[in-house]
Amino acid sequence: MQEKQGLSAGTAHHVHRTLRNALNVAVRRGYLGTNPVVLAAPPKLDEEEPEPYEIGEIKRLLKTAEEQPRNGARWVFALALGLRQGEALGLKWEDVDLYASMIRIRRGRVRPKYLHGCEDGSCGRKKASYCPQRKQTRPETGRTKSKAGRRVIDLPAPLLELLKQHKAQQDAERVTARQLWKDKGYVFAKPDGEPLNPFTDYHEWKALLVKTGLREARLHDARHTAATVLLILGVPTPTAMAIMGWSTAAMATRYQHMSDAIRNDVAVRVAGLLWEPTEDQDDDPEGGQETA
Repeated sequence: MQEKQGLSAGTAHHVHRTLRNALNVAVRRGYLGTNPVVLAAPPKLDEEEPEPYEIGEIKRLLKTAEEQPRNGARWVFALALGLRQGEALGLKWEDVDLYASMIRIRRGRVRPKYLHGCEDGSCGRKKASYCPQRKQTRPETGRTKSKAGRRVIDLPAPLLELLKQHKAQQDAERVTARQLWKDKGYVFAKPDGEPLNPFTDYHEWKALLVKTGLREARLHDARHTAATVLLILGVPTPTAMAIMGWSTAAMATRYQHMSDAIRNDVAVRVAGLLWEPTEDQDDDPEGGQETA
């Protein structure tokens, strides 16, 4: 049904898994004899191979991000630290230690969900999210994706300085907004202090790519890019797990994709090992044999 409606296999798979788990609870509680969902095979997931940006492209992205009029540090956090979208948007100043140059990941921004606030849909808007009197039915933030997601990350010196500049800019916005400011403590916020909407954040990422002149990429590919940088640096897997918030070492294989920089390095090493000149070849540049 999901696929017939034009939704992705991933969405259909998620619906299948959610319904299966819910009905399994009903079976355990005696409301159902069997779970009918287990009879339906979920769609096969063909995961799209991510293409992380190369080092030169990352530098271009970082430069463009730092030139953004607002919240440019948000994209530097994604590319340099590999924060998930929810982790970046859910980050609060209470999680930041500017003196120790570190941040604590404790929560994630949750996609907002609304109900109509008007009576009987009198606002004329089909979607509750567009209702002028909408009521939010979901908390702004929730727990991290996993226990491993709750972690401490040290900030590179350039990112620390950028974060200090970002804080100064936000403090100025607080003064400008005056009584309209919502003091919710978000590191990345709207001009009135409200948290950023994940949907808007996604489109700002796309706009950043266009402005930088780079190829199309998913927002989550920024996280893949950060993981690839760790691989290029030769960071041990346990350390990479702690930084990225991975719960298993298998995630390293999934995220750390080969880049041109790594492939080129391997090619050079193989050439040096297999085609290293012999002593005779060093003495005879032409590589020929002596004749009597």
